[in-house]
Amino acid sequence: MRTLSGRSAIAAVEHLAARGRRLAKLEPKVRRIVNDVRRSGDAALRQYAERWDGLAKDQEFRISATELRQAQRSLKPQLRKSLRQAAGNIRQFCEWQMPSGWTRTHGGISLGQLIRPLESVGCYVPGGRYPLVSTLLMTVIPARVAGVKRIVVVSPKPSKEVLAAAAMLGVDEVYRIGGAQAVAAFAYGAKTIAKVDKIVGPGNAYVTVAKKLVAFDCAIDFLAGPTEAVVLSHSGRPEFIAADLVSQAEHDPNALAIFVTTSRKLGKLVAKSLTELSAANPTARQSLRRSGSILVASSRPQALEWANAIAPEHITLAKEDLPFIRSAGSVFVGDYSAQAAGDYASGPNHVLPTSGQARFRGGLSVLDFVKVITVQNLSRPGLQRIAPAVQCLAEAEGLGAHAQSVRVRCPHA
Repeated sequence: MRTLSGRSAIAAVEHLAARGRRLAKLEPKVRRIVNDVRRSGDAALRQYAERWDGLAKDQEFRISATELRQAQRSLKPQLRKSLRQAAGNIRQFCEWQMPSGWTRTHGGISLGQLIRPLESVGCYVPGGRYPLVSTLLMTVIPARVAGVKRIVVVSPKPSKEVLAAAAMLGVDEVYRIGGAQAVAAFAYGAKTIAKVDKIVGPGNAYVTVAKKLVAFDCAIDFLAGPTEAVVLSHSGRPEFIAADLVSQAEHDPNALAIFVTTSRKLGKLVAKSLTELSAANPTARQSLRRSGSILVASSRPQALEWANAIAPEHITLAKEDLPFIRSAGSVFVGDYSAQAAGDYASGPNHVLPTSGQARFRGGLSVLDFVKVITVQNLSRPGLQRIAPAVQCLAEAEGLGAHAQSVRVRCPHA
């Protein structure tokens, strides 16, 4: 874990602000997989699933209703209770987020919007280093609240917990496939699995590249990279700060863990706590060595400027700093807002933008699963009121038929 200040800290922030996943070298290989699935469908899916996902030769892609029910019944009571509590909080937050239709009328012109769900979505649930049952909750529940009719889950080597959560949420279309091949199946369809309107959920670099390649043919949420955590504090408790950084660092050896402060003394105490807390966690220890930094700013405004420039996935800060945050995936305020609470059960989504994408979008939400459709209803007096402006602008653009379509309705306007 490096401690940087002055010019070296500024240079580090500039480097972080310009970060992005270097995915270009994977594109040729992933493009071959995507094209193979697009061309050969189930045959290609089975080939890749047997090679990489542990699918047996006589095993079906789709997980049966019986297997889903058995997984749900086998849950330990405490895990079942925890899943229900987390699901309830996530669902409530999504319901609060849900936009409304509305209509406004003025001068003979009635305007409004309709809210309509997507018809189908594909939820990618990682099944690699850890069985991320929480990701299933975070992708399926907002789709459910939005009213999406067909929700499909894919996961390579899905754990019993993932299958149980799917059954608990009423998802009956679950496939034991993953990687770029699963993304291609979502985008283009195959005999076994019909294509979807949108793909959501995080994955490894192959999944991310595949989402990038299919994005013109199938909507995606965003390109997710390794986990990122920033803590901004000048007088906080070092063990709390270190605990948040280690908790996010254990996701991935390439995770980003940054502590921003104006206090060198606090920086030293946090560094000591980080060493102690990561001692028994090899992934976190590797991540902190590779991508961890303590950045000592000369002032509070500079610290805030750095935090916004980094635009992290997660950021923890004091309440008084909240009004100054412009770019972040999710914000955690105060000593007891552990970042892990947001990963599981507080309610907001944990599928969040990384690699600086928080500069232009927030995390996954119910808004990703609906369409906002505008509605216009003009009376004759309403059209007459704006007819001169419409005709003038249309003629300025050289689009005479546009002007005529109004003139024929309102010849005396």
